[in-house]
Amino acid sequence: MKSSLGLVENLFSKVSGCFNEQSAEALVALRADDKTTAMSEEIADKSREGLLNAEEQRQYQEFAQAVSFVSVLQAKARVYLRELRHSA
Repeated sequence: MKSSLGLVENLFSKVSGCFNEQSAEALVALRADDKTTAMSEEIADKSREGLLNAEEQRQYQEFAQAVSFVSVLQAKARVYLRELRHSA
């Protein structure tokens, strides 16, 4: 049986296998908009103060997981672009 890390790495490999130069550059440049940033800062502040209700806690966890997922994909996109440019 594969470890969960193996399953996650397999998923990331499949997604990063879809990169081309344009998609990798777009992913690297991806940033949250002002509204999302403000909302995440607000919920992070409430979390630090221990003031999140159950729904806010769920949203905060979902957001943190999404940020982690996108961050790993961005790192893979940077590697892809570096290798692409190095081989050119």
